[in-house]
Amino acid sequence: MANGQWYPPEWPERIRALAEGTLTPVPPKRAATVMLLKDTDTTPVVHMLRRRASMAFAAGAYAYPGGGVDPRDDEHQIRWAGPTRAWWANRLGVDETSAQAVVCAAVRETYEEAGVLLAGPTPDTVVGDTTGDEWEADRAALVARDLSFAEFLDRRGLVLRSDLLGAWTRWITPEFESRRYDTWFFVAALPEGQRTRNASTEADRTVWIHPADAAASYDKGELTMMPPTIATLRQLVPYGTAADALAAAPERDLTPVLAKARLENGELILAWPGHDEFTKHIPTGGASA
Repeated sequence: MANGQWYPPEWPERIRALAEGTLTPVPPKRAATVMLLKDTDTTPVVHMLRRRASMAFAAGAYAYPGGGVDPRDDEHQIRWAGPTRAWWANRLGVDETSAQAVVCAAVRETYEEAGVLLAGPTPDTVVGDTTGDEWEADRAALVARDLSFAEFLDRRGLVLRSDLLGAWTRWITPEFESRRYDTWFFVAALPEGQRTRNASTEADRTVWIHPADAAASYDKGELTMMPPTIATLRQLVPYGTAADALAAAPERDLTPVLAKARLENGELILAWPGHDEFTKHIPTGGASA
């Protein structure tokens, strides 16, 4: 492997089946992930976690906090600060109830997996400390899906701070994958007074790392990542502060990135539009080029 691109061994067979019409794509589930940034004396660092070796999907790969949308967060009206639900619906390309659920998923997953909560008692504050037994009990209930995020916010009397998020990009898992997600990537800055911790049962390590350093380690094959992760890391490199990245987010193109596979000259070619570095040439015998 010349770099750290994670490449599932079953892809060639599934790509061939899709090309032959014997594989029916599964509908993608809505998901959200957050690139949490923190300023340093030089450039911002981003919070990343390493997926446990025991995970069935992308084991050992570095990623950001993220996960699926909870449908229970679609309709429940929560206390909301920042751009309106209508604004978010237009930005994300969905209806208003879906927009609320996607934003809720981004904030919930950041709390579940990093212990950072983008919410506060008023529209212009954030909670200062999310440690302690009561907070941990609520976080565990969210992870177990015994509690919806909307219910959690109501119970705590908290306002969701949608203004602390910036929608960055959108990737859809390729049609030949057995697990598919329609994922919105967000950027956010670590709130003052809060700190990250490895609260995820899916990760065995977390790091704060400069995007350029993480990308260089990927290029050397030292860090394993999926295409959306390394692509977004490269996009973060030019920004000198977390605020700069957040300010740039509203102008970013959210056209979904979806890999396409085709059969050409005896090999399968897998390509992500606009991201030539991920193109794969797969001989029909099944080996990776």
